Amino acid sequence: MRVIDRPGLADFLRRRRELLRPADVGLPPGVRRRTPGLRRDEVAGLVGMSTDYYARLEQGRGSRPSEQILVAIGRALRCDVDQRDHLFHLCGLTPPPPYTGTAHLRPGLITLAEHLVEVPVCIVSDINEVLWQNSLAATVLGPSPIRPGRDRNFTWRWFTDPSCRERFPREDWDHHSTAYLNHLRSPYASSTANG
Repeated sequence: MRVIDRPGLADFLRRRRELLRPADVGLPPGVRRRTPGLRRDEVAGLVGMSTDYYARLEQGRGSRPSEQILVAIGRALRCDVDQRDHLFHLCGLTPPPPYTGTAHLRPGLITLAEHLVEVPVCIVSDINEVLWQNSLAATVLGPSPIRPGRDRNFTWRWFTDPSCRERFPREDWDHHSTAYLNHLRSPYASSTANG
């Protein structure tokens, strides 16, 4: 584990925060804003951390954030993969390995999806892992757990969680089961051809 670059981290966080507008992350614009971009408390809220801790990071005083917090900060600040990796390096940590199913979503895709408020939107990887969903999709399909793992995978949930299937008419179950299995053939064939 390398040493954290506190001044570099503070500068990076501040610059990224100042580039974003509330509308970029689905927040109302508010009436009086003293700073350009998002406020610290808005970023902290998006990340799910205390405003005090986030402020200390931006002031170069905070302790090293965990990997989970760094991933959440990168997502909240709409970092692309290179910026997220830079964030990890500033904290003296090795970035997570790239995900073969493109688990990191481009900020523009999330922004586009957030504007589709009247339809259920669910973005999934090539292996059916839920990467992002809006509230209407959570209502229709069921909420996707925030934590990574099998529970985020539609195919896994379809075959292991009866409540997932109950959201659909029973006469469609065979069709959905076949479709989920057929959908996995392409990534499986690709992975065996490359490895």
